[in-house]
Amino acid sequence: MTDLHLPLDRSAGRLAAQIAAGFRSAVRTGRLTAGTRLPSSRDLARDLDVSRGVVVAAYEQLTAEGFLIARRGDGTRIAPLARPDEASPAAVQNGVPGPSRELRPEPAPPAPAYDLWPGKPDLSAFPRERWISAARAALRTLPHDALTYPDPGGVAALRAELAGYLGRVRAAHADPGRVVIMNGVAQGLSALLRMLRASGHTLLAVEDPTSDRQLPMLDASGLRVIRVPVDAEGLDVAALARTGARAVLVTPAHQYPTGVVLSPSRRAELIAWARDVDGLILEDDYDAEFRYDREPVGCLQGIDPERVVLLGSVSKSLAPALRLGWAVASPAVAKRLRDHRGTTDLGAPVLEQYALAELIRSGGYDRHLRTMRRRYRARRDALAGALNSRMPGAVVRGVSAGIHLYVELPRGCDEDAVVARAARSGVSVAGARPMWSPGRAGHAKPALVLGYAGLSEPRLVKAAQLLGQAVTDGTEG
Repeated sequence: MTDLHLPLDRSAGRLAAQIAAGFRSAVRTGRLTAGTRLPSSRDLARDLDVSRGVVVAAYEQLTAEGFLIARRGDGTRIAPLARPDEASPAAVQNGVPGPSRELRPEPAPPAPAYDLWPGKPDLSAFPRERWISAARAALRTLPHDALTYPDPGGVAALRAELAGYLGRVRAAHADPGRVVIMNGVAQGLSALLRMLRASGHTLLAVEDPTSDRQLPMLDASGLRVIRVPVDAEGLDVAALARTGARAVLVTPAHQYPTGVVLSPSRRAELIAWARDVDGLILEDDYDAEFRYDREPVGCLQGIDPERVVLLGSVSKSLAPALRLGWAVASPAVAKRLRDHRGTTDLGAPVLEQYALAELIRSGGYDRHLRTMRRRYRARRDALAGALNSRMPGAVVRGVSAGIHLYVELPRGCDEDAVVARAARSGVSVAGARPMWSPGRAGHAKPALVLGYAGLSEPRLVKAAQLLGQAVTDGTEG
């Protein structure tokens, strides 16, 4: 049902005719589109302060003219055949095409049969019943005054649960005062970059390779982004020290995209670097819940909580749509992040925060993660095994963790050509070259970054077969 703006000139009389004219004008200018459900005659009469008979007369006239259609149980709607005037200014403003174009949206490209694009969790596995149960439990005890504008740093219940969880699972040095709830890692990172620039920083060091999706946001921060090489031990700290930067963004638990883990010696070197230059380490803990061959290493923030800000979210563990993340920082940095939220968006949605707090408190979050670890490990093993047999010469890099694989292609392969041939076969994959800096991309081996979370084992095996054929076709060509 739609609220309507229908101005009436009561001194002119003929109110039913005025209402009908208002509807015709709204349809012709594109303000009301085919299928829009209208208020009942009783509700519209109350809104316009006229008698119900006036509205009924207007609806009947418009139905007779073909502007409206009424069905029992479905109310009154704008008729499918009602079309706006293509040349009207309002229609053009609302995206209605001109006379030379048909009034229909462009068809969406067909979805790939096998979506191996990285970074996507298995959205079909979202624990709907557990989430509903957690939300109900939270709502039953939620006081009325909790529904006002929230603490910009996040509701106390969620900050307390996260502090306990991150201390237990990630060896973080966390207490509720250090935890700030953000709308995902992206918002936390954006706020931190703004804070760094305001503090006089001009440079930001990032790993090379890194997520190409993240680079536009980093570039928009106003900081100059400097790429630092990653090797088999993770970030090259000696190279970082030569950049002159005093802030660095890293993924130490499972480097994106190569999948390597920052070695113990490099972890020590990185902390020493931060202390030497009075620097700040931004630790993106994006998928640390998923390590399959052993327990994940503890986070860097637990080693030096004054020099490291831990960023995490439920985007990989539950769903990106929740937009729930956190930053764990020193008291001074946490205060600046809370102030930032207080002056920009007044804090995160409250009900979702209470639901997540209850999910963690009840143990439902841990149970869900155990289920997903088993599922993702089976899928990773299936894809890696199938690639080994279907794509001889390819090498899977990185540890057994996360929800993506970094796969170096066989010698002589053209990365872009393999990606294109795979797409024609219905397999969506990402090439690794855009994730490397221009200076190193030419020297990096052709590779693919493959997400496997959303497909069953048999479908992953089929996707690997098609990928192998895409490589073979290029080699034979």
